[in-house]
Order: sequence, then C-alpha cells, then structure tokens
Amino acid sequence: MEVGIFTPIGNNGWLISENSPQYMPSFDLNKEIAQKAESYGVDFLLSMIKLRGFGGKTEFWEYNLESFTLMAGLAAVTEKIKIYATCPTLVIPPAFCARMCNTIDSISHGRFGLNLITGWQRPEYSQMGLWPGDEHFRNRYTMLGEYAHILRELWATGVSDFKGQYYEMDDCRVKPLPTGEMKIICAGSSDEGLAFSAQYADYAFCLGKGVNTPKAFASNNERLMAATAKTGRDVRIYALFMVIAAETDEEAMEKWIWYREGVDEEAVAWLGAQGAADKTSTTTNVRQLADRESAVNLNMGTLVGSYESVARMLDEAATVPNTGGVLLTFDDFLEGTEKFGTRIQPLMQCRQHVAAVPLAASPGLAQ
Repeated sequence: MEVGIFTPIGNNGWLISENSPQYMPSFDLNKEIAQKAESYGVDFLLSMIKLRGFGGKTEFWEYNLESFTLMAGLAAVTEKIKIYATCPTLVIPPAFCARMCNTIDSISHGRFGLNLITGWQRPEYSQMGLWPGDEHFRNRYTMLGEYAHILRELWATGVSDFKGQYYEMDDCRVKPLPTGEMKIICAGSSDEGLAFSAQYADYAFCLGKGVNTPKAFASNNERLMAATAKTGRDVRIYALFMVIAAETDEEAMEKWIWYREGVDEEAVAWLGAQGAADKTSTTTNVRQLADRESAVNLNMGTLVGSYESVARMLDEAATVPNTGGVLLTFDDFLEGTEKFGTRIQPLMQCRQHVAAVPLAASPGLAQ
C-alpha cells in the first residue's frame, strides 16, 4: 500500500480548533516535511488549493500558498518522492495547465502528477468574478471530462484540436512532452465524480470515515469498482485519514478530545453554509466535510491511538479491496511525519518493503 502526505498548504493544517497547533504555511515548513517524508520512503506528496478560508477566531485557511509553485519548489529539493499539485480548473485553462505540468515534470525528472478539482465553493471564485453560475453544480463533471480529455491529448501528442461544449482548441500546441507518466487524481465521491475517475483518472481520493474505523471507506471502493467495470480501466482508491498518535491510546485520545473541545464554531458555521449551497447528491465529499458531527477536522477518517494501534489500523485499511494507498494528515506535521517514519511505519505489515533512509543522508537536505 502506498502512503502519501497531504502537505499543509493552508494555516493550521486540517484542524479547525483553537486548541490545535497554530501555524502559518511556508515553503520552508513544507520543504522540511517533504524531505523528512522522502527520507522515510513515503511515496508521494499532495497539496490542495484553497482560494478563500473559513474565517473564525483561527482565521482557518485564510492563509494559503499556491499549489503548482509550491510543488515545483518541492520537486527541486527532493529526488525520489512523487509530487502532486492541485489544479483549480475554473481558474486555469487546460492548455496552460498542461504546460505548467510539463514544466514541473522537467524539474522533477518525471515525478509529477495532477489532482483535478471542479470547484464547488462559490465564494472562492465569485470574489474574483470567476464563478460560472450555480448551474456549475450540475454540469461540473461534464466540464471536467473535457478538461481531462484535452490534458491527455496534449501530454500524449503535444497537439489538441478538441471541440466540446466548454472548451475549444484550435490546433493547440504544448511541447515538450512530459518525460514521466502523468497521473491524474480526482477526489469526487458522488456517482458523477466516480464515473469521471473511472474514465479519466488513475486514482480516486475518498474521505475515510469515523474515528478508529479504518475500513469504513469500503463502500467508495465498491462504487468505484462498479464504475470501472463499465470503462475497463484500473483505478484505485486513496483514502484520506488524520493520524493523532502518542505513546498510549489514552494519551492520543486526550489530544483528540482537547482539539474537539476547542473547535472554532464560527469557522465551522461558515463551512456548513457552503455545504448547504451545494445542490449535488448527499453522497458527495462536500456533505461529509460540512457535517457538524466532527467538523473540527472536516469529518475525515481519524485514527487516534498509540503508534502500535495506528499501525494496526493502517494495515486494516490496506486490506480493503481496490485500495491503492492512504493520504495522511497530522495534528502536527513535523512531529507527525517523524513519528510515522520512526514509530508507525516500521510496525506496518503492508509497509515492510520500505527501507527508511537515515535522515542525515536524505536527498536534498544539503541543498
């Protein structure tokens, strides 16, 4: 099973709490996380894109870096780990996106891939005059399909003359071609989102569910397999989990309770209002993210326990059919990456093939 880290491109990571570690995003922070992750054999890094935060006392996600430029920088200071940026497709035309991807492919020597998002939070785009209207909720995956089709053409041949409902290319040329196999990721979990992944993506991200229920995302895998049965493509699930680990189960649970007690109610209320504005199916990630039940960490699957317990639960997640890997977040990313590499991964049966590189010899640390 592959393991990736969801790099903290926004302030405070993925905890909407006054009691959680408070920090600002920076290249230096993400560089240190990336080089630690690479030294421990972590397979990939992925950064999100967020164009407007949730406000509140913690100003949650009001401070954000930009995904492509951040990942280009990380590609230059690493040597082995796979690098994924996230493209806000309502902002960046597909041909320009393809050229940026090809550039980072050159920087990374073939280690770059792309996460595509449709854009669902109206204020992110209306603040710039770029919201296409609420009908976008209904047609976003049709639009994204055209976008992905153009990317695939340009990466394969350097030329696209595609004519669609949303995009028209006129003998579009984008060269040089990428040197590596350009992988596409999508995080849509609605039926439409999974149908898109089955046709165009290589991996489909889904949110894990609940606390210490590492197999609760299995229904997403089943739905994706039903969709890929129609396309004949091999597309795997990456499940998103937050890890809150400590020496003992009790100590880890105390941290989790403390974070929940400090939830930023104003920021959570803003998120909930955005979720209510989405007119799509209740099975989407949006509904789960905005649910008040555990909004303190956006309702992602949460593994709380000792290093041994977390390793065991990650092994359980690996047994779910059609699981390609997990994408991890931490309450404290520097400490979390370190503890994953030194205390959790060595106990995971599904990661016994990974040999950690001594941190002092990690590629890029001398740069």
